[in-house]
Amino acid sequence: MNGKEWGEAWQIAAVYIGTVVGAGFATGREIIEFFTQYGAAGTAGVAVSGFLFTWGGARLMVMARRIGASSYDELNRYLFGKMISPFVTLVMTAMIAGVTAVMIAGAGAVFEEQLGWTREAGVVLTLILALIIMLFDRKGLFGINVFVVPMMVLFSAIAFVKTMMAGELCRPDMAAADYSLKAVLSPFSYAAFNLAMAQAVLVPLAHEATNERVVKRGALLGGIVLTILLLVNHTVLLSFPHKNGYDIPMAEVVHTFFAVLYWFYVLIIYGEIFTSIIGGLFGLERQVRVWVPLRGKWLAMLLVALFAAVSPFRYGELLSFIYPLFGYISLGLLWLLWRRRLPRQ
Repeated sequence: MNGKEWGEAWQIAAVYIGTVVGAGFATGREIIEFFTQYGAAGTAGVAVSGFLFTWGGARLMVMARRIGASSYDELNRYLFGKMISPFVTLVMTAMIAGVTAVMIAGAGAVFEEQLGWTREAGVVLTLILALIIMLFDRKGLFGINVFVVPMMVLFSAIAFVKTMMAGELCRPDMAAADYSLKAVLSPFSYAAFNLAMAQAVLVPLAHEATNERVVKRGALLGGIVLTILLLVNHTVLLSFPHKNGYDIPMAEVVHTFFAVLYWFYVLIIYGEIFTSIIGGLFGLERQVRVWVPLRGKWLAMLLVALFAAVSPFRYGELLSFIYPLFGYISLGLLWLLWRRRLPRQ
């Protein structure tokens, strides 16, 4: 691969990471919900999810590219068949819209809990910024992720090192294992859920990529970085005794262990929430184009206006209900990704 192809692979990886590392991941709530509450068993779950992200992301994108799919509806037709796929696409569209709504509510929570603004003001500002980025189409999607993702990696590493230096890393009293059925299923539902949500943006990216080599390399890079980020953040949260009392526990971790960088870290958390909002809107816009004869800025404006309706909902309540439910619904996608034959080139 030449330098241009590596650059494109990194852009795909950054969008993959940025779409998954959204409101729930960056704030820590999602990691607690699927991993940290299970203690040491959650650490094993992180390894399982990491493998599924790397394998599943590559398989999903290569499969989409080989069948010529430009939207997740076309991939669903191949995976689920012509009879069931319209229903699956409808459910998936509702799920992506619901998760994007959670992320917009998460942006409002950042402004309310960390900055002292009203939730509604945070939501309105986020939607205005999202509309501006959406008007730049793919350039806006790549640009925001390539900027924010390296910052998130850097600050996750700093949080890990600082927690370790403070002697708080994974004390024995904080790592009790829960081996219940829910704990065993959790990494599978988490990976399935995120792959289902990410396919809205990964399918059109795979379709528009230069070649399959770039797609495979982008998925591999994205999966590896996601695994590292997940493990680092899970370990830090496992070491924090008051994690369940906050909508945004990672911000409180940073505030506790190195307050000097607190405000910059809040900005990074907001940036990661924002990248997932853009990813969700981008995927929905590509799908809605198939159904509605609207183009460009008008469709982006319509989607942003529709999502303005989420401002009354609270982030923590939405995430705790919607994410686990969507995770179990998405297990069918993971199963079919494994079972369906990969078309020849």
